[in-house]
Amino acid sequence: MILCADIGGSFIDFAVVTPDGRLEHRSAVATPVNDLGAFIDALVTLCTPWPGIPLHIAMAGVENPETGIVHAANIPCLSKAPLGKLLRFRSARPVLIANDADCFALAEARFGVAKGHLNVFGVILGTGVGGGYVLDGSIVAGLGGITGEWGHGPVVLPPPFMLCEPDACAVVPIFNCGCGQTGCLDTIAGARALERLHVWAGGNSGSSRDILSAWEAGDVQAVRTMSVYLSYVGAALAHVINITGSTIVPAGGGLANSGTLVDALDHAVRQRILYPTSATLVKQAILGSDAGLLGAACLT
Repeated sequence: MILCADIGGSFIDFAVVTPDGRLEHRSAVATPVNDLGAFIDALVTLCTPWPGIPLHIAMAGVENPETGIVHAANIPCLSKAPLGKLLRFRSARPVLIANDADCFALAEARFGVAKGHLNVFGVILGTGVGGGYVLDGSIVAGLGGITGEWGHGPVVLPPPFMLCEPDACAVVPIFNCGCGQTGCLDTIAGARALERLHVWAGGNSGSSRDILSAWEAGDVQAVRTMSVYLSYVGAALAHVINITGSTIVPAGGGLANSGTLVDALDHAVRQRILYPTSATLVKQAILGSDAGLLGAACLT
């Protein structure tokens, strides 16, 4: 058995994962985002009934594999904290920590839509854009533990480039990113970013779900917005495929609930990669909210 916690900015999802991948004794508690002591106490309390059993954590953040220091933008109390060291001391058990997008990719590779593939790049299309890279059944952590963070690093560069359609050209906006840079893919590809992009493109203020529904119904303005979205996200993901050689891309997160969007993104990617293929690359993930816990259970 492995004790697993999937930690987000709102809740800690906890379960005991059995060797055959069943989730037992599942529970959730609020994440103490501003109190490190309370945060540690919450995890220790969840684990207390199973002394000595390893704890594996998927979290919305990253642990530097060289220093053990954690960075989690939406959990301020963990800023520069050696979380693994603290938990190992307090709970007297082995502790492993990985990014939740990495755990998502690992879970889909072991149990989900990417099962049987050795080279997997998983993408999260949610509030923001995230990703994880799995090779031969293991997460590739890389420099600083940030491998797979394809949502950051400028892709829209000054001077503004023009996106030309058959009947018109438009300047693509350069937005500030929460990582401190400008023009990152995350500034136009996440759900909140899509909503902002739609307003920039002349559409009405509304939710990403509304925009996707309008697009699927053929609304002219939504089609315009999504052409910008698919151009950039498709190009960025094509670069990832060219570099990694991944044979499948599981897509999760709220935006990926739209099968139409995932299919369109797959088409956009396959138009841009170096190796032409008729096989579907981008596919909807199938594990849903279980992915973080299952991926955490597979950490080694």
